[in-house]
Parts: sequence; C-alpha cells; structure tokens
Amino acid sequence: MGRDEQVEEREVLDSIFPDEITDISDTSYRISVALDVTPQDEEDPDPPPILLTVTYPEDYPTIPPVLDLAFPPNTPKYKHLDIQHDRPTLLSALEPVVEENLGMAMIFTLVSTLKDSAELLIAERQTATQALRDVEAAKAEEEENRKFHGTAVTRESFLAWREGFRNELEEEREREREEREADEKRRRVKAEEKLTGRQLWERGLVGKVDDDEEEEEDDGEDGVEAIAKLRVDG
Repeated sequence: MGRDEQVEEREVLDSIFPDEITDISDTSYRISVALDVTPQDEEDPDPPPILLTVTYPEDYPTIPPVLDLAFPPNTPKYKHLDIQHDRPTLLSALEPVVEENLGMAMIFTLVSTLKDSAELLIAERQTATQALRDVEAAKAEEEENRKFHGTAVTRESFLAWREGFRNELEEEREREREEREADEKRRRVKAEEKLTGRQLWERGLVGKVDDDEEEEEDDGEDGVEAIAKLRVDG
C-alpha cells in the first residue's frame, strides 16, 4: 500500500511542479524551490533556488521521507543564505510538519514550509544588514556634524578651559617681562661700553676714580708718617 501512495503523490507533484521536478530513481526525485525575495539594492542578486531531494523509504508515508537540501552546482555565493551552514536550520523547520503529517502525503506541504522558512531567514538577515548600515550611516553623519558643531560646552569643560587659558596668559606675561628685563640689561651694558672719556667725566665716573686713587695715596702717606712717629717716640 505504501508504494501505491508514493506513486499517486508523485503524479500529483508532477502536475504542480512540471518544470521544477526531476526524477533520480523510482523512489527518489528532486524539486527546485524558487525563493521570492526583494533585493536590498541593485547590487543585491536574486537568491538561488534550493534543491529539495526526496527519497521514499518503503513504508512512506507511515514513516518520514529522507530529505536533503543543496544549491544547484556552481551557484555563486549568496550572502544572505549559505546552504552548507543553514541546512540544519532549514531541515529542523520541516520536522514539525513531518510529525503532523505522518500517514499522509506531505511533500507539497514540506516544499511550502521550506520556501517560507528560507525566505524568512533571508529577510531577517537583510534586516540585520540594513540595520548595521543604518548604524554606520548614523555614526558617519554624527561625525560629520561634529566637525561643524564642535564639542558641546559644559560648566566643567568651560571652567577647565578658563583655568588653562589664565595659566597660559600668566606664563606669557612672565615670559615677556623676563625678556624685557634681559633686553634692558643688555642695552645698559652696551651703552656703558660705548661711553667716551667726556661722558665718563660728566657722569662723575672719572672723578670718582681719581678720588679713590688719591684716597689710597693719602692713606699710604699717613701710614708711613704714623710708623715714623712711633719710632721717634720710642
């Protein structure tokens, strides 16, 4: 009885999927499941179809069919669905359908469930990809706006800036004062080096030198006289 049900189901599937179904053997065939997905942009390609391979055990539909999933040979990489990685997830989505339909023809229902599950998985990944793009775009926009608006001023940042500015201003004033004193000292030294004899005399420097010399001579004479007097008195 199982074989009769298998043949009957296979004939029904032929009428539903005339271009998508391919026989592998009397008890095995492959159905190409097209996915209807809206591309995110012009560079986003259409997803490849999923090949669902069905093999009837002798007692099917009393027991589950053997199922496998693949992409067509030489399929370009599709970023939102990797059949090698996603096969367990998609097959797991079919398990409840198999359990609910044991004893009945179930392949059409399995094809519909596989299509819905794959499209949902792709849509979730498209949404995640778009969300990441939006976050990156928002960060880029925020960074661009920061160039025009600068950093927001808070009370703490203003007080810190003012303290730093005052310190810099005081250091600048001290540096200028030291430079002025150094310049004034250099000018005085240079001016004294250029004084003529007349200028030295007019400023009292010549007289001061002569007076000093006379005082030294007088001191010397007075000293000699004092020593001589001591000798006479002695």
